[in-house]
Amino acid sequence: MERRTYRRTLGLVVAGVLLTGCGAGASGNRSVTDRADGPQGTNGSKTVPAPAVEDDGARKAQEGATVKPVAPDYLSTFALDVDTASYGYARRRLADGHLPAAGTVRPEEFVNSFRQGYRQPAGDGFSVTVDGARAAGGEDEGAGDWSLVRVGLATRVADEHGERQPAALTFVVDISGSMAEPGRLDLVKKSLSILTDELRDDDSVSLVTFSDEAKTLLPMTRLRDHRGRIRDAVDSMEPTDSTNVEAGIRRGYEEAVRGRREAANNRVVLLSDALANTGETEADAILERIDSARRTYGITLFGVGVGSDYGDALMERLTDRGDGHTTYIADETQARKVFVDQLPAHVELRARDAKAQVAFDPENVKQFKLIGYDDRKVADDDFRDDRVDGGEVGPGHTVTALYAVRLRDGAAGHVATATVRWLDPRTRAPHERTGTVETDAIDGSLWGSGKRLQVAAVAAYFAEELRGGRLPGRPGPGELASRASALASATGDGSVRGLATAIAQADRLRGDGGPSDGDTGQEGEMN
Repeated sequence: MERRTYRRTLGLVVAGVLLTGCGAGASGNRSVTDRADGPQGTNGSKTVPAPAVEDDGARKAQEGATVKPVAPDYLSTFALDVDTASYGYARRRLADGHLPAAGTVRPEEFVNSFRQGYRQPAGDGFSVTVDGARAAGGEDEGAGDWSLVRVGLATRVADEHGERQPAALTFVVDISGSMAEPGRLDLVKKSLSILTDELRDDDSVSLVTFSDEAKTLLPMTRLRDHRGRIRDAVDSMEPTDSTNVEAGIRRGYEEAVRGRREAANNRVVLLSDALANTGETEADAILERIDSARRTYGITLFGVGVGSDYGDALMERLTDRGDGHTTYIADETQARKVFVDQLPAHVELRARDAKAQVAFDPENVKQFKLIGYDDRKVADDDFRDDRVDGGEVGPGHTVTALYAVRLRDGAAGHVATATVRWLDPRTRAPHERTGTVETDAIDGSLWGSGKRLQVAAVAAYFAEELRGGRLPGRPGPGELASRASALASATGDGSVRGLATAIAQADRLRGDGGPSDGDTGQEGEMN
């Protein structure tokens, strides 16, 4: 997925900034405006003069990292992301007794691994929820003027018994020698057997395997009357030789194009540990060779990662460039969640090239930082340029973006307007929806706010700790695990219980001087 670099000029005082979507006022300070614009997506805008912004200079972060002064830029734009592989892989590493490498930790994927309970839109597209809470407390004495602001986007769930377009899925399976390890190819075979039972009679699948070269085990085949043939092909896979991801993806897209069905959801599903060691090993070069098929036919790439050693960076880049998303499975429970609960329902898209832009009000906001989305940032001017790639989002997906926001002294009134823009998957017509938040809606304490907001905050704090950063209001040592454990009990949510376990494991490893996979990184600039 091509991205244009988001550039800023340090020290430049900007006379005015564009604030998008300042629509009708809410009925009360705590209400959220959620307004849909027409197919052209031309909602109103106005220029608001930026007030004089004091230069904080080189404010020192809690652990000595410098927070650099930046230009007073009050727009934040990013492509939507529904990946969760970073969190799944981190849990696997922690369970194996290792801290994950900082470079594999993407906070937005931690946050988006948990239910948030946003209301669904009445039709296709998105609902927009904007709220937050004060981040005061924990170890940060200066956190009192900081808040966490949550931007939540949700699509309508698929009707379990309703009609959907048939799916044409090409599975590209890594059968290299590294896949012989328990929890890799055996888990992939189990996953595909599960999926064979879940797909509908009018769906189709093809199967490509790769090691040092690629081979088509099964051309595009309808499920109707052929489930046994599909299972036999899956059972025949055995690990061998090296890992030529390039050969596998190239053959997979060839099969996907050859077996492409009109009026169907055509997708390539890559199942691999992504440890490429033969052929082309760089994601951009691999996908450049099949770029025309991707663009011409709209065939998206879904990556499913496996293995204790896992090429996270390669898989993430492949799926970014392939207009898809990625997840990670470590056991049969997670495999069932992906292949039973998610993939059959989510082969259909609700939105293509979806982007979000958050406009902060300079009258009330002094500083802000988007937590995560480092690889998803989009130039502000490209928000309404529909030639620039965004994210693909399916039914029942939620996307959460958390911001650390520093309010001005005496701030009152409008804080931010969030706008989501997407293209209809069938007609490519653009649509937008907006939501706003005011200071009264973020005045309460974080730990007295809604449980789901607290879960999102705990996930974000945990991710930032793992990659060596800090957020305002971070709980003290041991407190984050206690917060997560209490939230697990209060919500009865097993996934939150898993988060509490992962935090406790990380605390033990850090306390014991346990092994790490690499540098813990540095705190990023405040936007």
